[in-house]
Amino acid sequence: MERVTLADDLSFSRIVYGMWRLGDDSDTSQAHVQAKIEGCLAQGITTMDQADIYGGYEAEEILGQTLKAAPGLRDQIEIVTKCDIVAPMGRYADARVKHYDTSRAHIMASVDHSLRLMNIDTIDTLLIHRPDPFMDQSETGAALDDVIASGKVRSVGVSNFKLHDWTLLQSAMKNKLVTNQIEMSLTANAAFTNGDLAYLQERGIAAMAWSPLGGGSLFDAANKGLHDTLADVGAEAGVGADAVAVAWLLAHPAGIVPVMGTNNLDRIGKLSDALKVRMDRQTWFALYEAANGQEVP
Repeated sequence: MERVTLADDLSFSRIVYGMWRLGDDSDTSQAHVQAKIEGCLAQGITTMDQADIYGGYEAEEILGQTLKAAPGLRDQIEIVTKCDIVAPMGRYADARVKHYDTSRAHIMASVDHSLRLMNIDTIDTLLIHRPDPFMDQSETGAALDDVIASGKVRSVGVSNFKLHDWTLLQSAMKNKLVTNQIEMSLTANAAFTNGDLAYLQERGIAAMAWSPLGGGSLFDAANKGLHDTLADVGAEAGVGADAVAVAWLLAHPAGIVPVMGTNNLDRIGKLSDALKVRMDRQTWFALYEAANGQEVP
């Protein structure tokens, strides 16, 4: 599988396996989670996407149980995780209100929690999960530089940041932010025209796409025209409509990295089907038109 370079010594598989639903599965056993990871590896999907809050702050530990039982997996994968969302549940059950915390103390504690729960020595990429309107960029930037200097984190990035959020944080850092994970799909395509993607593309920074299937909205009755178009393109390539939707993102010259989340082993085994789709410019725009319900101006 094609790989995307984020830093001199770090690359991701072009498709990433998202673990936000890991704790929702009826089977969270070590063997079942290992089967998911191995199903990804068989296709060249080596990058695993986590966050401390996933599964009510439990998904990282579920992954950690598997890495403890099968330590050989760690050297075959890259691990992304996130921090800064504090919700009144799990280890933050005593929080009075859901909030964001980009303080030095919280970042340091979050990194240590994630390392311990996942049974790893280093996080490949740490993301600030949501822009913090109360962020002190100097404190946050220095903390992120320090977790890299400590060897606990190889690289840092952000998620859901706008251009102004990115530049504010980057202005206070020695290390370069390596990615922004933002919502992108056929039905959530604002990033293609509002500058979010263009900013990253101009600088050669890989954009990660969360919810690349639009949270299932691609298959809603209200989007029948889009689904029919996806199905027609998929039929030509011998793949499902979902693979075409992912191929639409992969085709973009910005080098988008979709983050795919499913607990179904059969679906995991087909995540790379998107690579079988030939997406020319007119097909790309036909899908874009179907998603927006109108032709471009």
